[in-house]
Parts: sequence; structure tokens; C-alpha cells
Amino acid sequence: MISIMGLSGCGKTTLLRHIGGALKPASGHVMMDGQIVHELGQEGLYAMRRKLGMLFQFGALFTDMSVYDNVAFQMREHTDLPEEIIHDLVLMKLHAVGLRGTHNLMPSELSGGMARRVALARAVALDPMLIMYDEPFAGLDPISLSVVGDLIRRLNDSLGATSIVVTHDIQESLKIVDYVYFMASGVIVAEGTPDEIRASNEDYVHQFVHGEMDGPVPFHYPGRDYRQDLNLQA
Repeated sequence: MISIMGLSGCGKTTLLRHIGGALKPASGHVMMDGQIVHELGQEGLYAMRRKLGMLFQFGALFTDMSVYDNVAFQMREHTDLPEEIIHDLVLMKLHAVGLRGTHNLMPSELSGGMARRVALARAVALDPMLIMYDEPFAGLDPISLSVVGDLIRRLNDSLGATSIVVTHDIQESLKIVDYVYFMASGVIVAEGTPDEIRASNEDYVHQFVHGEMDGPVPFHYPGRDYRQDLNLQA
């Protein structure tokens, strides 16, 4: 499992768009399952995307569909499975995230943590080979955060998948990932195992991991000399 951390959200979101084929790179390429993503035609791109699972930042459940129909959506869209089998698979996916009993509820009836877990069940509905997580811990209380983190790790191992976790939640992600890429200003400034990232002497990484107030990201926004603003004599 890989974690992408960093100081700028848009760079990491762009990365996910490249992997999914929504953007074409100006240089270089993304290769998945032996195929260069941006060279695929529409049919090939859609076929490749069926091998991907995506957990959006705030779940992005279909608000007018029940929990059951949210999880069943991809199965109905991308397979010819009979409804009887889809029924059993949906309940299995919901059971895996501890929410089988919510299958008849609407998203508006779920707590934030429950909605994120239903979205996780939907993300793994087709047993994808690659699962992408966009800030999966954002807005969660400590209990829900711990539950979601544990589920991400366990589902990744159970499916034998590769997972990419884009996150600002350093401490939680370092508990569950195998490898970390740290991005700042659109470039990778550090990479390594969780222990190596914790011990890094790179200024950006050290400030971010340890939550320090001042460093490469300054506390004070650049401005004139303080004495000048207060009309004080030098």
C-alpha cells in the first residue's frame, strides 16, 4: 500500500486523474497492467477503469439511491450477473465493512463515518486490482477514522490489491501503509517506508510529520518590516 502525502492538494488530485486516464501527461506516462493509460482508446480506457476502485474524499454516494443500490451500481453497470448473485455480493461487501444491516437505508440516514464505509464497500464492489483513496480520513471522528484505516488495510490485503492513499493525515496513514511518497510544490521531495519518513531530516517532511508551526512553511505571511507597519523608529 502506497501513501501520497504533501503540502498541496491539487497536485495529488491531478495524480489520481492521470492514473484514471482523465488527464493526459505533458511528458512521461502512467502504465497499468502492462498498458500505457493515455494511449488507450475510449473502449480500452473504460475496460481499464473497471479494474480500478475509487473512494472519494467525502464518499460521493448517490443521494437518491439506497445503500444497497449504491454498492450494486457497478455490478449492474459493468457485469451481466443475475440479480440474485448481485444481492449476495452486495451483502457480502457491506458485511465486510460492518454495515450489512444498513442496506435499506438512504445516505441521508447515515453518519459521516458510516457513509465513508459504504463508499468503501462500493469502491471494492468489483474486486479491483488498484484502489485509490482521496483523503479517506477527512472529517472523521477518532473512532470512525480508526475503523476506516483498519478496513483499508484489511481489504487491501484480502483482495491482494494495490492501494494508493492520498492523505494529509500523517499519523493514521503511517500506521497502515507500506511505502510513502511525499510531494511538495508538485515534485517528490522524499520517499521511503513509514519509519524512514518519520526519521527524515528533510525540512518539509520533518515539519509536516511532526506538525511544527514554523519551517519551510512559515507561520508569518510575507509582509513589510513589523516596525514599519507600527510606525516605529528603527
